[in-house]
Amino acid sequence: MKQYHFAIVGATGLVGRTFLKVLEEYDLPIASLHLFASEKSKGKKILFQGKEIEVEALSPTCFQGMDFALFSAGATVSKEWAPVAEKEGAIVVDNSSCWRMDESVSLIVPEINIEDYHEKRKIIANPNCSTIQSVLPLKALDEEFHLKRVVYTTYQAVSGSGMKGIEDLRRCQKGEKNQFYPYDISQTCIPEIDVAMDNLYTKEEMKMVNETRKILHRPNLKVAATCIRVPVEVAHGVVMQCEFENEVSVERAREVLSSMEGIKVVDDLKNHIYPVSTLAKDNDFVYVGRIRKDLSCENGLILYCVGDNVRKGAAANAVQIVKKIIEGR
Repeated sequence: MKQYHFAIVGATGLVGRTFLKVLEEYDLPIASLHLFASEKSKGKKILFQGKEIEVEALSPTCFQGMDFALFSAGATVSKEWAPVAEKEGAIVVDNSSCWRMDESVSLIVPEINIEDYHEKRKIIANPNCSTIQSVLPLKALDEEFHLKRVVYTTYQAVSGSGMKGIEDLRRCQKGEKNQFYPYDISQTCIPEIDVAMDNLYTKEEMKMVNETRKILHRPNLKVAATCIRVPVEVAHGVVMQCEFENEVSVERAREVLSSMEGIKVVDDLKNHIYPVSTLAKDNDFVYVGRIRKDLSCENGLILYCVGDNVRKGAAANAVQIVKKIIEGR
């Protein structure tokens, strides 16, 4: 089997370290692995497959010979360095928001649209964490019932803000003053994620709107979102209120969702069986439940899904993209 040369940019961050964990678990054919981070992290050593790898700083020639480069170092770094890696011939999977809405760049959830990848442009955008887990059930339901409209309400874990979010939650839980979030996240939900836009939505909410349309190839799909930060460390929850063109049933919805790759249906309300953050933590499935008719419209369903935002919402989705590309070759 052919072996591939990998680079990770942002290797010392929360998602970067999860890249390493997922790469080990998926056992991809790795010939070499190079780790990159900021100058202050240069020289640090990180364990991978029983060997210590020294963290390097980015340089104009650092991607020579690389087959794949996984980026999770923020949009500024991606904007500067992803084209450098691409020019050297590496396939880049970028976890930032930098390239997602670029028309020349594919935005991929591998279970849905891996065929969107084209070798003309070697940069692939990894979608927003809450978008990834939401479009999986939406894709299955859209194919069966033809989606007309979706309204999201997200309940997003603090790890969506990286280690700064986790540290602020833990700080507040110890009775110390919040330093990162505008309120004490241990005592409240915060209905604000990312910056405010002129239309009174936040940037996170508009990411979900625009990315859903692009991934599903539905540019005119009616989408709205409200994104809320909650005092949970890992695994986002998303309520989806869906309206369809065709008649729907709960039973058929469960069937099509159960047959979708990457989804586990957990839906037995009377016995308290439904998606929760602890169920999704540390694995790559999206859990779907609370599936019921929407009483406010004729062909509507309401459902709730939960996924590990650091794994399926970031690192694992990127590694799964790479895995599909390797398998396709």
